[in-house]
Amino acid sequence: MFIEKDLQQIQDRGSDATTVEEQVHYFVNGFPFLHLSKAATVGDGLIRLTDEEIEKVVKEFDKSSADGEIALLKFVPASGAATRMFKSLFSFLQENKKDKSVDEFFARLTEFAFYEDLKVCLATDGIDITTADENTIVAYFLNNNGLGYGELPKGLLKFHNYESSSRTPLEEHLVEGAHYANAGSTVQIHFTVSPEHRDKFEKLVVEVLPTYQSEFGVTYMVSFSEQKSSTDTIAVNMDNSPFREKDGGLLFRPAGHGALLENLSQLDADIIFIKNIDNVVPDRIKGDTVTYKKALAGIVLDFQKRIFGYLAKLENGGDASVLAELDLFFRNELCVVPPATYESWSDEKKTEYFIGKLDRPLRACGMVKNQGEPGGGPFWAENADGSSSLQIVESAQVDVDNEQQNGIFKNSTHFNPVDLVCAIKNKNGELYDLKKFRDPLTGFITYKSKDGKELKAQELPGLWNGSMANWNTLFVEVPLITFNPVKTVNDLLREQHQ
Repeated sequence: MFIEKDLQQIQDRGSDATTVEEQVHYFVNGFPFLHLSKAATVGDGLIRLTDEEIEKVVKEFDKSSADGEIALLKFVPASGAATRMFKSLFSFLQENKKDKSVDEFFARLTEFAFYEDLKVCLATDGIDITTADENTIVAYFLNNNGLGYGELPKGLLKFHNYESSSRTPLEEHLVEGAHYANAGSTVQIHFTVSPEHRDKFEKLVVEVLPTYQSEFGVTYMVSFSEQKSSTDTIAVNMDNSPFREKDGGLLFRPAGHGALLENLSQLDADIIFIKNIDNVVPDRIKGDTVTYKKALAGIVLDFQKRIFGYLAKLENGGDASVLAELDLFFRNELCVVPPATYESWSDEKKTEYFIGKLDRPLRACGMVKNQGEPGGGPFWAENADGSSSLQIVESAQVDVDNEQQNGIFKNSTHFNPVDLVCAIKNKNGELYDLKKFRDPLTGFITYKSKDGKELKAQELPGLWNGSMANWNTLFVEVPLITFNPVKTVNDLLREQHQ
């Protein structure tokens, strides 16, 4: 399948022929659908906290983090370009197509946090923004001879106005981090960025860090990483033969957010908060976000302590009463139902089973009520070992042509807005090898084109889907106010972002 030149190209990318051949195998044979048992709902796989419970777990988390007893880190995927935010504006500029969103953009232009920067940008070339024609304004807004927003990542765009300043999402994450990822006055934040924008991120951090360190009395430790080329997947023609570039070389494509598992696995912290770059709000409504992030972390710490306690009991020779207690803990709290043959197992086999299930990374996933937004939902799903457990499931993983499975998928009451708190160390304080807990059969195939030719591309198991399929998982209901993504530029005009 591969010639010597191909093998050298694969090696140069940090990959190997076996991995690439596996990817081709998935193109040929496809990925199996996940079998859903039922939707996770409040009281049946989904935790709804009372005010008293929130107060308790937040208090415990604050106690653990105040003296630096635990290391905290905030992980922010931030490599995506903002191009899709401006789809309508690009159509207006390039094809003279105008829709209602473009009309709203101009009608409320002064309400955007970037308005003053755009005004100055035009004025530099002697153009008054109040009298400039619409094409000129959009050209200066999107193109590199102006603000260049059309080619920047979301993290570097001005999102929110304040009395005497404005903030980018990167800055809002710094502020958020000071409120809940603060361990003994140290705030660690890690951004995954694209190589072409890394210098701009680093420059902005250097500019703003002194201000926020002074304001919040903390020391920031900000780090960056890039999606590794070794995680890119090969593209194939429609007949599953390798797609070749004009120079004859193989074509590799970025493999989606699942590739960031490599980046996550290289971080060292006791608790890691994961949140998308564009899901930020102004200070006036940050309160609920901060409270629920702390609550999720408090729940993780509580369950982790109990899990480590059970592991100690089992390793010291847990008796039948411990196994019975664990059976209830798994079914009722960790929401893992053992295989049907479980009752016939010996105590020794049950002990081995529980140790394997307990000794895994742990995560709490915030779930908001489903308002029709796209995204993965909370479900009970069957696993390869015959057990059932909680999984975040995307539509691409479901056989929607199967009436029963499609019905379960549509019955989901909540979805995950990429709101996770993770614990990735074992009871000895050692980092887990996260790749061991990924389900490789949860990738999926997409259809693209290049140079006028159709091709098939492949995405790795999603970071919070298949990449965490074999983690211990807790689903927790969080309020809708904690989910305020910016998908289009006009989303910044919504009340939550003003």
